Amino acid sequence: MRTHTPFTCTVVLVTASLLGAAGCAGPDSGGDAAAAAPRTVRPVAGCGAGSWTDPAELDPARKAARCDKGAPAAQPLAKRREITVATGTLSAEYVAPLQVAVAKGEFAKEGLDVELKVLPTPDALPLLAKGDVDAQWAAPEAAVMNGINGGFDIKWVAGNFSPDPTSKSGLWVRLKDGESADHVEMAGRKLGTMIGKGSVIAYPMDTSLKKHGGGLDRISFQQLGSADVLTALQNGGVDSAWLLDPIWRKVDGDKRYAFLGGQPVGEPLGGLLFGPTLLNKDPDAGVAFLRAYIRTVNTYFAGDYKSDPGFVTELAKLMKTDEATLRSTPSMRMDWEIRKGTTDRLQEAYADSGVSRGTSVPETKAVDRAMYSEAVGHKL
Repeated sequence: MRTHTPFTCTVVLVTASLLGAAGCAGPDSGGDAAAAAPRTVRPVAGCGAGSWTDPAELDPARKAARCDKGAPAAQPLAKRREITVATGTLSAEYVAPLQVAVAKGEFAKEGLDVELKVLPTPDALPLLAKGDVDAQWAAPEAAVMNGINGGFDIKWVAGNFSPDPTSKSGLWVRLKDGESADHVEMAGRKLGTMIGKGSVIAYPMDTSLKKHGGGLDRISFQQLGSADVLTALQNGGVDSAWLLDPIWRKVDGDKRYAFLGGQPVGEPLGGLLFGPTLLNKDPDAGVAFLRAYIRTVNTYFAGDYKSDPGFVTELAKLMKTDEATLRSTPSMRMDWEIRKGTTDRLQEAYADSGVSRGTSVPETKAVDRAMYSEAVGHKL
């Protein structure tokens, strides 16, 4: 796998880059996927009623959609396709299903030669819109929504994960004298994060802040490297921080700190973005890709996958991470479905933080559930 060195870029510069590329996409970049010819959806063995849930269901206790192990079965394409997927990292656990699908030959069973290519989102989005990469493992961040507003034919076509209910990955604050976790005055505080305001994390962050007198428009941000966020919180450089798995364990149980909230349970905030190639020019390959991804989740990530020591060892090697660190956090809830209204809630947070451009993108223009529905045999 080829890698590229990530770099930091402001949302304004990213948006300018996206709009410029959108202007160069040309008339054959593909139109709205809904305008394509209707596709035949047939029942799929091993994918029964539990393989689909109502997108409007937001109950945190909702069970993620699942097929039987090994389902949906592969349907090899008549001609092999090469698929390039951009991802910001290969060391994060939420990317593991793609890595396992490659390692276990699940994509190959569909007639797909898949390359996972490390590219930061600002680099990858214009390439996705032009068809130079076929898919992106990312999220509908502010830059993506701004790009869609600018004419990009990009859609969010599958989810990735939601956290385990016991996870405390999220917003942590250093308590002042007299404060408790029940009431913290967040307005005016400085928040350390390695993720900018235009990230999907703005949505749960804004929700948690507003519960404590804050909001993205009432705090200041300090963007830090991943190794510096916890240090800044502990030494007083920032008042609060967004701590990821497993970093939050360093302050969990310490009465000087309080956990204020994290990503909503049961609501994936990222996953697969498809561009014009897989949306319109070669939808058969798009469905095949999703079929392999969904089969990988059903076969290897259906439940508490970390209860299998051998699989955790295998994952640690694939991710090039410490096995003990991987074991120290609960299994993620891998989930290919997209909840109704998520992109609306994300855009509200982007507006609060001042990084959105133009009018709000309607869900019908940003989300396409048709391909993963076809993969499990569900008619919309």
